[in-house]
Amino acid sequence: MLPALHCPAVHTAESLAREISQWRADGHTIGFVPTMGALHEGHIALVLKAMEVCDRVVVSIFVNPTQFAAHEDLGTYPRTLEADSALLAAAGCHLLYAPSVEEVYPDGFATTVSVEGPAIGLESDARPHFFAGVASVVARLFGQVRPDIAVFGEKDYQQLMVVRRMVSDLALPVTVLGVETKREADGLALSSRNVYLSPAERMRAGRLNVILRDLAHALEDGEPAARALEHARILAASVFDAVDYIEVRDADRLEIVGEGPLARPARVLAAVRVGKTRLIDNVPANPARRG
Repeated sequence: MLPALHCPAVHTAESLAREISQWRADGHTIGFVPTMGALHEGHIALVLKAMEVCDRVVVSIFVNPTQFAAHEDLGTYPRTLEADSALLAAAGCHLLYAPSVEEVYPDGFATTVSVEGPAIGLESDARPHFFAGVASVVARLFGQVRPDIAVFGEKDYQQLMVVRRMVSDLALPVTVLGVETKREADGLALSSRNVYLSPAERMRAGRLNVILRDLAHALEDGEPAARALEHARILAASVFDAVDYIEVRDADRLEIVGEGPLARPARVLAAVRVGKTRLIDNVPANPARRG
């Protein structure tokens, strides 16, 4: 049996800089996909998009400790570097950057990025530490990779909006692209945490996207947001072990929309718990689709 292919990899910022400098000297544009590993088809879709728009693509794998609270799953978060490298090689990725914690946060590191705007509410209500950790590590990785284009998934829609806001506010020379969520046959968004679901939990998890789609369709048909949300929340509470939130927000700025019919493009976002697993998802709702 042939040995599995592996993506060329570097583990230090110094080695990464040498590769990037050579690519720049050769006139190449650089795409970047930051990940925490445990890669699946959703991640590979981001890599393929980056390859479509750039000459060279770097994927980082770094389980970022600053976005986990003490009670969260940092220690048990899946780490599958060998399998991830093989997936990236099969996709044609040019370089894997897999730094240590010390390489990203060296001794004496003392700077974080404070975020508001689209970071307020939703995920921040349950995880108030989260987006400062995300913004800080993404800014740090942007500085190390120096990409022209960075690609993020729409599954983490609030994260995408936070990164876009940070890039705009700090005038970072990076274009941020979003890629539509990849899903299982029943609509469940692909996620590294789906492996935690038991078979019975997995069946219930598939209902999340159905509930969100139905809510989005009701909004697009002109139903007042308050009434449509109430119905969706009652249904979700009957299916899942806990509902952290189901909300309708403005699609561009994540501002709260009014209680009446939609007047502008929106995003329906949710976080629920199935057993011990927390799942997030979102779908668009566009009043322009009416009629």
